[in-house]
Amino acid sequence: MLARVPASTANLGPGFDVLAIALALYLEVEITPASSFSMLSTGEGSGMYDGPDHIAAVTAREVLGHDGFHLRVHSEIPLARGLGSSAAIVLAAAAAAGASSPAEYACRFDGHAENAVASWLGGLVATWEDGEELTIVRPGLDASWKFVVAIPDVNLDTERARSVLPAQVPYADAINNLGRLLPLVQGLGDHREMKPTLMHDNLHQPYRSALLPFAQPVLDAMVGAGAHGACWSGAGSSLLGITTDAHVGAVVASAEVTLREHQIPGRVLVLEADRDGLSVRP
Repeated sequence: MLARVPASTANLGPGFDVLAIALALYLEVEITPASSFSMLSTGEGSGMYDGPDHIAAVTAREVLGHDGFHLRVHSEIPLARGLGSSAAIVLAAAAAAGASSPAEYACRFDGHAENAVASWLGGLVATWEDGEELTIVRPGLDASWKFVVAIPDVNLDTERARSVLPAQVPYADAINNLGRLLPLVQGLGDHREMKPTLMHDNLHQPYRSALLPFAQPVLDAMVGAGAHGACWSGAGSSLLGITTDAHVGAVVASAEVTLREHQIPGRVLVLEADRDGLSVRP
């Protein structure tokens, strides 16, 4: 069985741990019966974690109840860059192993429902977990959007990014994020309603800024070049600019120049939203 899933970008502006969009950057997991376990990985992260403790192997083994399979992983999604690689690989592995509800595995193993659900369903999603209950909302997403993703050659794992967040935040900061959330969803659904201030965040980016000193200059440069909004992608290190065809070239150039000015190697991609999510075939 072969499963293919898209990357995801989460923590969109004020939508911390709630909003995510699936992006057209893909990961595949193929599982075939075998007398004993074996594994081959290619693409991003190839060969780094190959073995029975690989998260895809652990997931497949839990679904199947045995380790008599060959696992093949091919990924276009960079690791530890805030593009949902962990959620994507668990989702794909569970689906390739034949799980009836692969998204449940991705939510449980990765702990980030918004990434898992975006990769599962595609498009723009909003999620909320209340105990055992997961609420999913799928707002509309304007077809005009292009997603400029600056991917620095800097790892920033989620655990480290979470460690700098405070246990409590000022009441005013929470209100500011809440006040932007619905207008942002409206703007994502219609680019004519979008404006850069809707992507501002008070709950995680200010606390994480010391981890990536170049992040805010890149975001400011993208907005200055015509992006309709910009924010961290997930917990970083990737940075996201949302724009349309009219400005996409200038936004890409601004991100590239700013990374060079800060002597940060990396690349800048222009991606479409993925609107289909998980696909599985024999």
